[in-house]
Amino acid sequence: MNNRFTWKPGALALALSASLANTAHADGVSTLRAFVKDVNTGRGNFTQLVTSPDGKKSRKSNGSLEFQRPNRFRFNYTTPTEQLIVGDGRKVWLWDTDLNQVTVRPMSNALGATPAALLSGGSLEKDFTLKDVPKQALSGPDASMEWVEAVPRDKDGQFRSVRVGFKAGVLAALVIEDGFGQRSRLDFAQFESRVTLPATRFQFTPPAGADVLDQP
Repeated sequence: MNNRFTWKPGALALALSASLANTAHADGVSTLRAFVKDVNTGRGNFTQLVTSPDGKKSRKSNGSLEFQRPNRFRFNYTTPTEQLIVGDGRKVWLWDTDLNQVTVRPMSNALGATPAALLSGGSLEKDFTLKDVPKQALSGPDASMEWVEAVPRDKDGQFRSVRVGFKAGVLAALVIEDGFGQRSRLDFAQFESRVTLPATRFQFTPPAGADVLDQP
């Protein structure tokens, strides 16, 4: 894989499966653990900014997400291009509306030790090393949040690190750095947790005429 700036909202969406935590805690690690333990469903909107390794290029997108543990989620990117990503508990479906192309992968292969697994109920201590981010290392609005950094124990994965930010116990931001230094930040808004979501939100049938690509 070349070390170049890429913008892949679908791949980044798989890094999420996330919602709110309703209880404030004294540090980021405790808040993240409570989040994974207690929050089973959620929905809300996000803004995503992807920045190239040299910081000279960036791309902004907007969308919404819904999730239900374990491993059910729906990401709907609306701008600047439309993509829909659905995890049904067994498979992950990615529909590129412009191409009318669907990519499907087994859930186990799509997640692994990724930010999605971290936030959707995976084994935190088994898959990640967790540590609080000190306040003195933060600036601007980030300094008002509790941050935890999660580093995958599997050094051969796609991601170097994931930072999760909480504000007053509520998930506020996610910062992902991949193996090539590309940085992706997602800021969350208008989240509702512990909501009732119909099962149909996590089901997907390829549209008529779409090309379907099965990946192992």
